[in-house]
Amino acid sequence: MYKSISSSSSNQAGDRKQSAIFCDMCAEEDRRAAAKTCMKCEISMCVEHLQPHLTTPVLLLSHPLTEPMAPGVEGLGGTKCPQHGKLLEYYCLDDLTSVCVSCAIEDQHRLHNMKTLPKAHAELVGKILEGERAVAAKRQESEELGKWEQSKREEVSQYSLRLIDAVSKLRDMTLNRVQSSVSARMGCIATGGSSIQAAMGEKDTFRFLQLYSQVNQDMERAKSVDLRKGLETGQERDKLSQELQEVGAEMMDQATKLCGSVLMFVDPENLRETPGNANAIFEPRTLVHGMSLSADLRKAFYSQAQQSGTNNQCTLLIKEANSTSPLHSWKIAVSEYYDWTIGFCEHESTLAQGIVYALFIKDDLLCYLKNNRLDNPFGAIGIPHHIPGVVRPKTVEVCWNPQDFSLSFFTCSSRHYQRTLIVSIDVRHSISGLHPFVKLQSSLALQQPKLQQINILGLGQFWGQQNIGYHNNSFNVTSLLCELL
Repeated sequence: MYKSISSSSSNQAGDRKQSAIFCDMCAEEDRRAAAKTCMKCEISMCVEHLQPHLTTPVLLLSHPLTEPMAPGVEGLGGTKCPQHGKLLEYYCLDDLTSVCVSCAIEDQHRLHNMKTLPKAHAELVGKILEGERAVAAKRQESEELGKWEQSKREEVSQYSLRLIDAVSKLRDMTLNRVQSSVSARMGCIATGGSSIQAAMGEKDTFRFLQLYSQVNQDMERAKSVDLRKGLETGQERDKLSQELQEVGAEMMDQATKLCGSVLMFVDPENLRETPGNANAIFEPRTLVHGMSLSADLRKAFYSQAQQSGTNNQCTLLIKEANSTSPLHSWKIAVSEYYDWTIGFCEHESTLAQGIVYALFIKDDLLCYLKNNRLDNPFGAIGIPHHIPGVVRPKTVEVCWNPQDFSLSFFTCSSRHYQRTLIVSIDVRHSISGLHPFVKLQSSLALQQPKLQQINILGLGQFWGQQNIGYHNNSFNVTSLLCELL
């Protein structure tokens, strides 16, 4: 009855599993603790009875020993194959399960990666150790992740507060000034009306004439009130409009930063801020008359004085100031009225003959060059590979990854935090160092009539006319040709 109760009780079964395993070969009255269990014999043995298994070569090779195991489903009963009834002597690393010899040579495991149990044990322990090191590294990275999350949270909060302040300032400036103006105009009309009623009610001629001068002023002032909505025309309205534009620009800037910060918080890999290289400068290789560089060597200009039909072009290397190391990433804004080639060349001293990996546009057709010569029998742009479905980019970001030998081109939107991959080129077979460059050539769009139209439309001011003073003033600049960002 005791055995029946103990077999039906899960708690007592658990205690029995945790209790010591005794030798099956010892006498009942003098049973000693088992040292090993033979999986083939399905018996547990103490140190004394284990000796034949340790000293007999046949038993040592063919009878696998394990730590003491109790009989049952999870003990010795689990050492036999449920399909073939044979000893589980192998481990399938593909299916991560123990199998018998029949499974290994006859059934679904016969083409799998099979190991003996000791070898599988050693191999899997090695994998666990590798996993442990990887998890430890991830644990260290998780600390950086926590710091990043906290910094981004603070950044989003700061942008949110600044945006709220800008919106509140815009609201208060508008409502208070408009309310004050509306109240003043309504008060002026009410005062005129009251003065008229007071004058008309005065019967004494002498007093009426004394009041008339003030009444006339109030009446004329009321008649001249501007009843258009908003503020009255004049210096006050112009001043408020200017202030509102400044605050509105600040608000939009904060809204853009907040949106970008939130998007980078959610998806930092695909929507990340990619600032340009502040140390990058232009080094001209060809710069024809009518083109000039700014004093900081980060802007190139073209002049209105260029003649129609002139084959105006320039080639500029892009380098890091005070450094001989090649740039790995840079951003450039280009004029929409020039054809251009942007990328990397192999030999800076012989650009015309060097191998080129680049993105280029010609007559609004966007293509890329891979292992082409910049000037060859096929023309200045080499053999193109057309990129369908991509509009002409205004800002291009170039990233060179020497680890995987990839050269990637991105188009950047006006929102500084967003970019889209245009194409990625494999430069694995490059035989020497790569040098960033940009080559620009005037298209038919830049003939003299078009230049005059550009100037009339104020494109020069749009492209940054405030920068004119930084370059050679002998040129009459229409707009920027290109600019490093």
